[in-house]
Amino acid sequence: MQDIFSMLSALHRPQLMMRAARIGAENYRRSSHLPRLLGYGVLPRHSAALLRLMEIEAVLEDERKRADAGYSLIRHIDVLIAMVGEARVLRAVNAAPRSVT
Repeated sequence: MQDIFSMLSALHRPQLMMRAARIGAENYRRSSHLPRLLGYGVLPRHSAALLRLMEIEAVLEDERKRADAGYSLIRHIDVLIAMVGEARVLRAVNAAPRSVT
């Protein structure tokens, strides 16, 4: 099984979409973005949220490629923003030194 960062690096999306997502991720706020995308309630841990966002994004990517009439570019970018934001936080959390007590 691949780790979550390998799965993210394997994704290939149009450059303009990813540029928009990276710019949008600068203003990413987990408490306001995630409930809108994942549903209201207790927010999941970063890795669980990222996996769920990746599932949603895969459906959106399929709709985009099929030129589905119900496809929303705005929603797709919104999900990508959340994915980039969650990945940044998860990477920072994993890189932080752990204290031993």
